[in-house]
Amino acid sequence: MADAGWTFFSNHTHVLFCLAADGGQTLREVASKVGVTERAVQRIVADLEEAGVLERERDGRRNTYRMHADVPLRHAVEAHCRVGDLIALVVAEPAVPLATSKPRAAARKAVPKKRTPR
Repeated sequence: MADAGWTFFSNHTHVLFCLAADGGQTLREVASKVGVTERAVQRIVADLEEAGVLERERDGRRNTYRMHADVPLRHAVEAHCRVGDLIALVVAEPAVPLATSKPRAAARKAVPKKRTPR
């Protein structure tokens, strides 16, 4: 496929798909698949955690992830859909558990934090 210069999904969504498909891969492996730096993937994972989309748990020296399927998508145009709907659309068999209850952190934080320009 020729490089079109844009894709239908954001890097955040690509990272989410990669982690849903194989939660055992490292962030370096995810970065390689998405085509961004490892540091960018770290920031994206932090954003997804802050939004309540996923939870990160330590498993020895590695992290494992749990997706929260009931979290609505963030933009008004797609807010009627849930994270689980999006994952099911692209990831044939998610390898990561899709939790159906909202995480406690997301329930406390209804308004997403805005980034300040650097």
